[in-house]
Amino acid sequence: MKFLHSMIRVSDPAATVAFFQQLGLEERRRMDNDAGRFTLIFLGVPGDEGGEVELTYNWDESGYGGGRNFGHLAYQVDDIYETCRRLMDNGVTINRPPRDGRMAFIRTPDAISIELLQKGAALAPAEPWVSMPNTGEW
Repeated sequence: MKFLHSMIRVSDPAATVAFFQQLGLEERRRMDNDAGRFTLIFLGVPGDEGGEVELTYNWDESGYGGGRNFGHLAYQVDDIYETCRRLMDNGVTINRPPRDGRMAFIRTPDAISIELLQKGAALAPAEPWVSMPNTGEW
């Protein structure tokens, strides 16, 4: 397993990027999604390929309150199906099943979202994940 990133939602991406640059982080990549109306900006410490901060800017959002700006932690796993099966067998709820063979979401006991991403290419869709319903917001 490898820690990938921690995501926060932002209402002013330019100001937030400038803040993290003042802290010493650099912008590594940026992706605009016109269909979803959001921008993802990944920042990291220069020379350190470790975990990143993912800034999510939802174009139509007018602001965040009540802690909604913290998004999730993300981990890369070797086999997303095996990982989710092991977690389920130990009582962890899979909020967003890995039906695409690439991504799943789980929650900590305190309802913090954890994103699991398949290392490398997505695995072929497989049961029971394909027909498993989402059990909550992620």
